[in-house]
Amino acid sequence: MTDSSESTESMLAQLPMENFWDIPLYQWQGLRYRSYHLQATMDLRSHFSARHDDIILASPMKTGTTWLKALCFSILNAAASGGDNRETLAKTDEDHRDPLVENHPAVYVQTLEVQVYTSNPLPNISSMKSPRLFHTHFPYTALPDSVKTTGCKLVYIARNPKDTLVSMWHFFNNLRTPQQGPYPFEKAFEMFINGVSHFGPFFDHVLQYWNQSLKAPNKVLFLKYEDLKGNPIKEVKKLASFMGKPFGDDKKVEDEIWQCSLERLKNLEVNKNGVDPWAGMHNSAYFRTGIVGDWKNMMSDEMSQRLDRITESKFKGSGLCFEI
Repeated sequence: MTDSSESTESMLAQLPMENFWDIPLYQWQGLRYRSYHLQATMDLRSHFSARHDDIILASPMKTGTTWLKALCFSILNAAASGGDNRETLAKTDEDHRDPLVENHPAVYVQTLEVQVYTSNPLPNISSMKSPRLFHTHFPYTALPDSVKTTGCKLVYIARNPKDTLVSMWHFFNNLRTPQQGPYPFEKAFEMFINGVSHFGPFFDHVLQYWNQSLKAPNKVLFLKYEDLKGNPIKEVKKLASFMGKPFGDDKKVEDEIWQCSLERLKNLEVNKNGVDPWAGMHNSAYFRTGIVGDWKNMMSDEMSQRLDRITESKFKGSGLCFEI
């Protein structure tokens, strides 16, 4: 066992712990982590050195992460290859030259605390070509200092809390057996509003990045899932420009949106039948409906109103609001 592992185990014994589903979550610096996420946090802060041209995607769980990974990877990949069009991509679906046909987006944009800093031994990522593209669910406060002090850019995606909770409930039910059945939604609701979820409380996580985006808009781009769904051309153009890879015309933007659309990705063979080797879930678990307002199929009026009041209270004075 490494010294850092021993240190983390010692720290865990002293931290408050609550169960999310049947998963122990430890509260550290105000937010909640699984034990291996905390170990990854320590390793990340000790070993990760950000470059000035790194791009790190950040998000709470179940707010459009996979979609954002596909978009950002595709933007960089298209820029490196000189761009593509829809007709060319349609042909590459047949011979598997389109990277998104070959692999789930997480293969190309790895999550630091799940795929990178859980490896043993820790990987040497210094040899990766620039610009490097990573993802994390970590709150802003947990990021290494080099991320905050260099030219490294952060792209954050958030989603209204109602759809976030419902998407989270569906996702984690994939870990349950048919005999167990779905986890009681009422219990999941109470956990969520009390801040007991991976990297939660949700509201604190979102506000950390929102406030940083106001302080440093050239460093932190804050995206809303609902805006991406409602006006994808505008939002993807904004995203590409922020990444330093602006599009020349709207046709290329439309092609990019089509290539990374949920409808296309969920129907690719790799995502219908492939398995995520890191989480042990089927890739299909990462592609459900993707619609705005799905919470209406799960939440009672009382739950909806209660969460509205909490959301209003948490975001009061911040200038942040979500269309729900």
